[in-house]
Amino acid sequence: MPEIVLGPLLRHTDAASATIWVETTEPCEVTVRAGDACSKESTFSVHGHHYAVLDVGLDGPVAYSVELDGHEVWPVADLPPSVIRPLTDLRTLVFGSCRTSVPHDEPYVRTHGVDVLHSYGQRLMGSDDRPDLILMLGDQVYADELTPDMKEFIASRRDDGPEEVVDYDEYAELYRQAWCDPPVRWLLATVPSLMMFDDHDIRDDWNTSQTWREQMDEVPWWRRRIVSGLGSYFVYQHLGNLPPADRESDPVFAALRAGEGDAALDAFAKRADEDADSVRWSYHRDFGDSRLIVLDSRNARDLTPGARRMIDTNEWAWFEEHATGDVNHLIVGSSLPILLPAGIHHIESWNEAVCDGMWGRALAGWGERVRQFLDLEHWGAFRRSFEDLARVLVGVAEGRRGRPPATVLLLSGDVHYSYMASVRRKGGGRIHQIVCSPIRNPLSRTLRFSNIVASFGLAGVLGRLFNLVSRVPSPPIRWKISKGPWFPNMMTSVRLEEAAATVTWFTHDKDVDSVRLTPREGRRLSA
Repeated sequence: MPEIVLGPLLRHTDAASATIWVETTEPCEVTVRAGDACSKESTFSVHGHHYAVLDVGLDGPVAYSVELDGHEVWPVADLPPSVIRPLTDLRTLVFGSCRTSVPHDEPYVRTHGVDVLHSYGQRLMGSDDRPDLILMLGDQVYADELTPDMKEFIASRRDDGPEEVVDYDEYAELYRQAWCDPPVRWLLATVPSLMMFDDHDIRDDWNTSQTWREQMDEVPWWRRRIVSGLGSYFVYQHLGNLPPADRESDPVFAALRAGEGDAALDAFAKRADEDADSVRWSYHRDFGDSRLIVLDSRNARDLTPGARRMIDTNEWAWFEEHATGDVNHLIVGSSLPILLPAGIHHIESWNEAVCDGMWGRALAGWGERVRQFLDLEHWGAFRRSFEDLARVLVGVAEGRRGRPPATVLLLSGDVHYSYMASVRRKGGGRIHQIVCSPIRNPLSRTLRFSNIVASFGLAGVLGRLFNLVSRVPSPPIRWKISKGPWFPNMMTSVRLEEAAATVTWFTHDKDVDSVRLTPREGRRLSA
């Protein structure tokens, strides 16, 4: 009898329908029932794994069930029913990034802290105050920093190769371990989610530079890794980001359903890595009077030395088309922060210029080594893209791209500390960078102290010095860190009103069995 391996996940949801994603133990017919609505699909298979993605109609809030070959497998006895609510207006958005999937017992709580996503799921089981959407902004899984359970799984399959994920089977197990925890499973089955990758979903520093790509191409197992990583991302994360019409017209999804899974997905993933223009992982959604744009700031890069772009020309044209006013709130999600502490931003821009030969070819190689060692790869290290993005955002905030919104909110993660940065400019007070990282992967006390010194002390001095002695132009906007930084595991809630937004970072106490979540800091934002 077929059983669920993973899921159900409640993904793209709007006023009329919801998308349900499941992975099963064997091929079967999957049925989703939501009140009087019923949807049935046969599973498709990829590398020996079996999936279904179904759309079910909605007519108000309704509990749903999942059947495999007529046998009900969801809801389960020890978890509350999952209720789908039509998503029309975006009132509350919860987001975060960077989550490792270690156990929840005391030794791991000591080293990794309490899993805030786990605790959030526990709390929502006893509450009707649920968010409209969860946005996962990168590092949903760590393919290069394995848990003991993943190491054991890999050791059971092979006795050579790296202690990293290499093939599709290992990625499938990585996702299973990340999302099978009961409170997390229930949360992802009950609250709609949207997702975007960051580097650890593939590998640390993924696409930091052309030199990095050339170095990785020399690693024997890398080609299989990148194809498996992008292919599994397509199945486990990307398909659920797509509206039903876009998914149904997707040629790769059509090939999977037609039984061409392995070859079709692998060819697509290989092409996506080699030619960023062949796929758009970025997406946008309109929720009533708010617009969310989620940017691919990893695979869409143009790494041409001297002409680097965080987002290539075609992707940028798409972004400009959708980054407009005439909404109450414009929300831009980027796994990498756009507004870093100013000193770090200046150092990254200076380092990019050194790598491009500002101080001669001999020092360019040194600059590349510094870039990779210090992870200088954020928007400041793609100066042309940063300047273009800043001008667009200021144009929106100042009413030159339609009616100005109440807020322009930039949501990010990656850096393993949380903070808010606010633009210091007439009319730019609407623009705020909100960073939330990690959900569960905290820095050690030593690294926290080092980050504070480097990012908020030393970097400020060095950044100003490098600006004086280099020919790198100053950025077109100025900003300041207005809240934070905080280093505990966290998630962040954004509550939207017509003319304001309220941002609250929340963390957890040290009692793993408690469902109490503690607000760390709140801030009301308005024009």
